[in-house]
Amino acid sequence: MSNSDAKLDSAPGAEERSTRPLYSIEDQARDVALMASVADGDRDALGELYDRHSSAVLGLMMPILRDRRLAEETLQDLFLNLWQRPHTYDSQRGAFAGWLLRVARNRAIDVLRKQRERRFADFSAGADGDPLDPTAWLIDPDPDPSDQAVSSDLGARVRAALTTLSPEQRETLELAYFGGLSHREIAEQLKRPLGTVKTQIRSGMQRLAHVLAGLGPERVE
Repeated sequence: MSNSDAKLDSAPGAEERSTRPLYSIEDQARDVALMASVADGDRDALGELYDRHSSAVLGLMMPILRDRRLAEETLQDLFLNLWQRPHTYDSQRGAFAGWLLRVARNRAIDVLRKQRERRFADFSAGADGDPLDPTAWLIDPDPDPSDQAVSSDLGARVRAALTTLSPEQRETLELAYFGGLSHREIAEQLKRPLGTVKTQIRSGMQRLAHVLAGLGPERVE
């Protein structure tokens, strides 16, 4: 894959292509044709797909992962998987660009979960003993129409639940789950004892789980 690897690394023209719509009929047809070529082993077709869509995919992954190196590695893995398993895309199920963004979001969340599991597996559990996963509360930036109402309600519930936390709990959770800091780094930055930081994260996660479990849509302003 040397030729496509060079394209994946350099991505010439990706920025220019990202400024035009990718959901036009012409673009959808081009994507389908390129995917057919990828399935036939055409490395140049893979490179063109990368040029067309890598900026949008990276832009979606960055707010989730908050780490450019990790996002770029995940992006490379995504297109490598596309090269190895091109038949995972079915043109009958919708536009390639929308499908790719959904796959990219799921891949980024999987990576984030693995990062968080390693960091918080020792204590981040709810009242029922099940592990708490803040990535489950991330909203899909490109939802299917049938998912839009559910996503909107979930976003409102999460925002409402966050207001019930103490300022200290919110601060530690934001630094841990969205700032990517370790417990020790949070303690050093906030000048708090390490044990206090761990307790605040644990209690904050348990509070969120409790509130989200009992906060129905009719109680969200």
